[in-house]
Formats: sequence, C-alpha cells, structure tokens
Amino acid sequence: MSFADAITRQPIPHDADRAQEARAMFGGLDAGLVDLIGGTAGCSPYLWSLMQKEREWLPDALAAAADDPVASELEGCDDLGAEDLGVALRRAKRRVALLAGLADLGGVWALERVTGTLTDLADRATDLALRVHLRREQERGKLPETDAEAGGIFAMAMGKMGAGELNYSSDIDLIMLFDDEAYDEADRQEARAALIRVTRKAAATLSDNTAHGYVFRTDLRLRPDAAVTPVCLSASAALSYYEAEGRTWERAAFIKARPCAGDIDAGTRFLADLRPFVWRKHLDFAAIEDAHNMRLRIRDHKSLGGKIAVPGHNMKLGQGGIREIEFFTQTRQLIAGGRDPDLRLRGTVEALAALAAKEWVPQDIAEELSDHYRRHRDIEHRIQMVNDAQTHELPKDREGLEVISQMMGEADTDAWSAALRTRLERVETLTDAFFAPSDGAPLPEISEQSQTIIDRWDSYPALRSARAQQIFRRIKPDLLGRMSRAAHSEDALSRFDGFLQKLPAGVQLFSLFEANPSLIDLIVDICATAPGLAAYLGRHPDVLDAVLGGTFFAPWPGYETMRADLAQRLDQQMNARDGGYERALDEARRWAHEWQFRVGVHHLRGLSDAAQVGQEYADIADAAIASLLPLVVDELAARHGGPPGRGAVVMGMGSLGARRLNAASDLDLIVIYDDDGVEESDGRKPLAPRAWYSRFTQAMITALSAQTANGRLYEVDMRLRPSGRQGPVATSLQSFRNYQMTEAWTWEHLALTRARVVAACGSDADALADEVEASRVDVLSERGSDARVLPDLAEMRDKIFAAKAPDGAWEAKIGRGRLQDIELLAQSFALRGGDPARSPEAQIRAGKRHDFVTADEAETLLSAQRFLWRLQAAGRLISEKPISMEELGAGGQDFLLRETDTEDLDALRARLDKMVEAAGQIVDSGLPATGGEAVSSDSD
Repeated sequence: MSFADAITRQPIPHDADRAQEARAMFGGLDAGLVDLIGGTAGCSPYLWSLMQKEREWLPDALAAAADDPVASELEGCDDLGAEDLGVALRRAKRRVALLAGLADLGGVWALERVTGTLTDLADRATDLALRVHLRREQERGKLPETDAEAGGIFAMAMGKMGAGELNYSSDIDLIMLFDDEAYDEADRQEARAALIRVTRKAAATLSDNTAHGYVFRTDLRLRPDAAVTPVCLSASAALSYYEAEGRTWERAAFIKARPCAGDIDAGTRFLADLRPFVWRKHLDFAAIEDAHNMRLRIRDHKSLGGKIAVPGHNMKLGQGGIREIEFFTQTRQLIAGGRDPDLRLRGTVEALAALAAKEWVPQDIAEELSDHYRRHRDIEHRIQMVNDAQTHELPKDREGLEVISQMMGEADTDAWSAALRTRLERVETLTDAFFAPSDGAPLPEISEQSQTIIDRWDSYPALRSARAQQIFRRIKPDLLGRMSRAAHSEDALSRFDGFLQKLPAGVQLFSLFEANPSLIDLIVDICATAPGLAAYLGRHPDVLDAVLGGTFFAPWPGYETMRADLAQRLDQQMNARDGGYERALDEARRWAHEWQFRVGVHHLRGLSDAAQVGQEYADIADAAIASLLPLVVDELAARHGGPPGRGAVVMGMGSLGARRLNAASDLDLIVIYDDDGVEESDGRKPLAPRAWYSRFTQAMITALSAQTANGRLYEVDMRLRPSGRQGPVATSLQSFRNYQMTEAWTWEHLALTRARVVAACGSDADALADEVEASRVDVLSERGSDARVLPDLAEMRDKIFAAKAPDGAWEAKIGRGRLQDIELLAQSFALRGGDPARSPEAQIRAGKRHDFVTADEAETLLSAQRFLWRLQAAGRLISEKPISMEELGAGGQDFLLRETDTEDLDALRARLDKMVEAAGQIVDSGLPATGGEAVSSDSD
C-alpha cells in the first residue's frame, strides 16, 4: 500500500496561509498527501521548516515509502570521518523526523512504528558516533590493544530509548560503560582515559547544535553517582555501585535498559550480571512505597499537584500522565519479575499485557491504561512537533491548545479538552489507588485479652522502623477484622502474635499483605488451625511469595518437572557474577521451603490428602538430592577429578525410600559406589576411590543439612549404612553385597526393604543404579528365608516397646498396633517374601500374596495404616510437638477431625483405640513377643 493510500486522518491547519504555501509547494502530489502536508505545515512551524529544507527529497521519499528509512538514510556512513558523519547524521535526523511526523499525523504509522523508527535512528547514530571517535583514538595509539568489539565500550540505552519508545523530540538517556576485563590490568587506566574521550566526543557529535542542526540531545547523567564519576565507567565499577548502593528508581530504570551501540555482547553480559539487582528473587512489594514517594517528590519539585486542568498540564509528569502509567507498570514488574521472566519486558504496553496475562493487573484495567498511554503519547508528540521542543506541557493559552487539538484532527477544542481531562482523571484514579492506599478503617471491637496481645506488638523487631509501622497501621484493621471473623479468633490472634514476634523485619511482608489481602485470609487460616505451620512460616516468611507466583494452587507438577526447575535455578546461581556454590545452596533451601509450604497449605485447605502429601514431600526431597548431587560432584572434581570408576548412587532409606515423608521428616541416606578397579581419580590432586567417595558423601550431607542464611534443607541420618556409625560413610558395591549377605543383622535387611535409589553420578550411573536395585532384591530373596528372621523381628519389637513409650493418648506412630508396629510387620512381609515392594501399603499386599496374612487381616492392616497415617501426617503439619488437643485449640482439632473423618474427639478416641487394638492383634500373631507380654493398648 502506498503512503497516500494508507492515510487515515488529517490534521486541521491552524495557520491557513502557511498551509496554503505548503500545498502550493507540493501541489503535484496525490491530493491526500497535499492535504496532509498542508495540515501539518499549518500546525507545525518546525515540520514546515523541514519541508522547505527537504523539498527536493520529500516527494521521492513519500513515493518510495521505505520499510526502513533509517537504513536508507544512513547507508554508507560507516566509513565517514567525524565531521562528515556529523553532517550526515543531522541530515538523516531531519528526513526521518519529517517522514515520521507526516506518517504519525496521517495515521499511516501506528504509535509503535513511529517511536520504533525514532529509536532505530538513535541507536544507529549512537553507534556510528562512538565508532568514528574510537577509530581516531586507535589511530593515534591512545587505546591499548584488545580483541574486544569496539574496544569493549558499549552504550546502554535507558528510558524510552531503551524501550524502543522515543518521543518525537526526545533527548536520549545513555549510560556509557566499558568491559574492563577486555584489557590487561596494566592497561585499564589508559583504556579508561581514552574511552572517556571517545564518549565526550561522541556525545558532542550527537548533541551539538551546528549550522546543520543537532541529532539528539544526549544525557549521560543516569550513570552511577553522576556528580562525581566520569562519563564512561568500567562495567565492574558500575556493578559494584548497583550491588552496594543501587536504589529503587535505578532498578526501575534498568527495566527498560538495553545495549544499543558498541560492544553489544559486553552490554548483554553486563545486563545479565545486573539481573539480581533489578529482578529480586522475592516478590518486592516494598517497591510500591518507594515508587509512591518518588511520584510525590516529582510532583512537589515540579509543582504538579492539585486539581487537574488541561491548560499547561504536563502530559509526562503531571497527575494522570504518562509517568503515572509507567510507574504503575514498572512497579508491578519489579514486584513479580524476579520470579517470572515473562514480565521482564521493556515496552509499557507489552508489559501491561503480560501483567494482565499473569493476573497481576485486571485485564480490563490493563487494556484501559494501554489505551490511555497511547493517546497520551500521541498528544505528547503533537506538543513536541510544533517547535521541536523537548517539552511535555500543553500550552497554557487558548490558541496553543487549539493548535494541539487541530493537529489531532479535532475541531472542537473544548470538547477535546474535556475528554482529555476525563482521561487524566481516570488514569489518576486507577494508579493512585495502587500507590496511595488510605491509612485504614477503624479497628474492630476486640476483647481485653486480645488488646493485651496487640499492645505488645510495637516492641517487636518487625515493627521497629517507622516505615513498617506506617504500612502495618494500614493493614491492621483488615487483619484484625479477618481474625475476629475466624472460627477460632482468640487462637488465631495468639498464634499470629507468635508469628509476628519471630519476624526479623516487617516492611516487605506487610507490603505483601497490603497489596494482596487474600494472603491475610491464608495466614489467619494457618494461625487458627496449624500452630506448627505458623511456626514454620515465622522461620521462613519469604515462602509467602510463592502463593502469588501464579501456580501455587495448580496441580502438582511431579518430580521430573521439579528437578528440572531446581537444576536450572542452581545452574543460574553457579553462573551468576555474584553467585557460586554457597548461593546455590541458599537457592535450594528457598526452593524447598516454598514447595514444602505449598504442600502444607494444600493439606490444610483439603486440596491434598495424606497419601498425596507423603509422596509430594518425597518428590521435593528427591529433586533436591538429584539437583544438588551434580554441584557437589563438580566442586570435588575441580580439585580431585571426577568420580573414579563407574560412579555412585545415593539411596533413600526409611520413609524417603518408601516415598512417604511428612512435614517434619529427616532423610535416611546411604551411598554405594563402584570403583571398577580404578586406583585413583584423575584430578590434579588425585584420591583413592574410597577417599573420593567419602569426601563426596560428606560434602553431600553438608549440602543438604548445613545451616545457611536461608536455613536448613534437611536433617540427614547415615546410621543405616553397613556397620552403622562405625562403618565408612560410603560403601563399595562389592562390600555392600558381601556385608548384606554375610554380616548384616535382620534389622538391616528389614531396612533394605524400603531402600530406593534417589540419584546417581558417574560414567555408568544408570547401569550402576540398576545393579544396586538388583542386589537389594537378591539380598531380600536370599536372607529373608533365614530361620532367624522371625525370632529376630519379635525381639526387635520388644526392644522398640521398651525403648520408647507412646507420646500421649493421641499417638499415631509409636506403640503396639500403631504405624511403626504395622510397618515392622509389613517390612517383614517384604523381607520374608523376597518382594521388591517398598511402601507400607504395597508390603501389606505382598504379605497377602505370600500368605503371611489373610485377605481380611490385610484389609484390617491397610485400614489401620491409612487412618493412622492421616492422623500422623495431619499432626506433624499442625504441631511441632506431640499432639495435645488443649494446645492445638479448636481449629487444630477441627482439622484432625476432618482428616480422620470423625465427628468429634470422643469418636476419634474410640476409632483410634479400635484400629490400634485390631492391628495390634494381627501384629501379635505375626510377630509374637519373645518374653513378657506385648504392650497392650491400655499402656497408651
């Protein structure tokens, strides 16, 4: 389609004489083009002046309608000298500005193409200006030798240039940096001095106003600490500044940043290194307050507050203006972009669409703000087109407003002004509600006991800062109101008090609650029902971030997806500039805590049952072990070489092996390796296989159990390895086989019934894992028929009863007929039958297959096991201590009753006694006591 055919609107000429003169000058063109040229000239003295200067060029340019006018105008500029380049750039600026202005006013180009074309010109001009002066420094021998592209210097485009959204008469914001790693250390100061000169001269080439005009006004003041730093900084100095002193407004500025000239690869690496500064790992709701304060400072400084009036209104910085929409968008990007890379978009409209897609902004509001943004930008362009002035203020006088409305094709200036004021007020309403919440409603009526609790809150660490107190005052009425409406409000408030008391700081969390009131409902639910989960939350309050991540209530993703996700996160930490092994361990803890919290919340809310919960906790542990294992191997291999021989497997024992963990489970692990006759590892400091795998095992335990800044991942128990505490921490496959076949006690064979390979490393890891599993089954088949098995098991049962009595009347695990007793019998079925079954349910069914129990007995055991596991899993979630119904309170009691499908505590007590007695009788017959009487249910 030709330029003329694409015209969809026409400006109304304000100056009829000027319009007529322009029409006469270009009278030979298509009638639609002539009308567009006349209307444009009649409203914009600046564009009329460009038409006069480019009267020979314009007709052909309009006829050609080049897809890439920037490339056309700057063709052949790469080899020009500085003086000739300056002239060529200014000519290109005139022509591109004229073509873009006509295309904009005529509706030929959409807003995005107008701003994109202006940005393309700025990018290309900046690159050409840098390179022409860089060549001069190199020719003079002032720049040390380097293989880096463009001497390692690069320009970061900031603001609207970075986003590809340059204004019609915009200056360009650049941060000039260079890759100091591209130079030998001795040459860096000389390189720095030369690149500072390059920067100054390039800026002059772009911004000096000569007889040919200027290209772009260039602002270099967004660099770190601009008052005292040179115009070009080393990348490492800039990174150090942002990591140590960077502020929220600088984080927001880097949302739009991109390398636009010079060594683009170096600029891309710089942005990657800066990512942790811009995109925080945790949901950053405290950025809302920072952005709001910034808005208020801008208004105070520019005197832009008060009632909205169209004459003289600043379309960029004023109320309801462009910056309000940008702040609204960027702040929400800062909140969530650290966890969701899909939100890291530079363009405002694109970012609003992404935020709506991820439900951070309602779809209708995102669409409305996008429409207002485009309309605001159109008006901003018209303001600047009049006289090529870098201004965003509408004219104060009536005639000036008429010019702008007529450029928009609107003849009724009053109607146009009224519509604009309505849009400004609407934007102000939408954005101000987000940035400036009220100080809150009156507090609800509360009891004297509750008031006593509330009165001590101001002394807690989380409320020691003025900012935390300010935010908390705003959420306090809502928080207390929701507490008072909870089914067990006094319990909820008491546990929230315990949670609040343990918080080290409050600004971030209180901001999170303020922006997402639904989280208050969740924490009230937790505090009213699950003191154990509330205590967990107090230790790891950052896990609440995960609730807002968009997938918190999605179906369980499964082990493979989780392992891949964690592996990717750990890899990013290892490769980050400020990352490394310790940061990766921290990341693993953050990841696991969030998933554990998710499992707990789903269990509490009835979205998962106890059977699912056990497997989900096991998936988390499996994924953590499998993802950390390669990191541990790489750390060891860097010094001592890779795993000698075929490799090693990490086996989960006990509950982990059976894939049935609860909220408080530790991990039972053993490590088995096969050196395949290799004498030592192949590293610069080689180790014998036994020493290598011992160090590997110790490092793996540390990776899982060490206390870091983000807490502990798991407690790890290695006592189930051959020979227990006296044995080596890692066992060769041959030694493992020999020990199990000739030396192991029956209890060790029993433990083997639940063993499972969780992860493996080495050159033949998969085959080794298969061999270990085959060896496990061989041991069970060979040793399970030993005549000593049943007497040993009976003796073991007696010792268990003697060692530990049940923890109270509601004990589900310890004691006759309870979980441990049932599982002992179930494991004996797998051992005596040489059966590979691992889970208690599968082992009980194996007992029926091998005729160790009848079908009715198996069903009784399964029913008891399911009931007791539900009680155990629920109890471990809501309490970190043995179950005390008085301490749990009514909320916790209700949860236990729901999980066990009983009506009241009396019914629960009766069902517990019945299940335990029935199961105990079956275990008594299967594993008769060796001496004395079996512990009866009365002893519970």
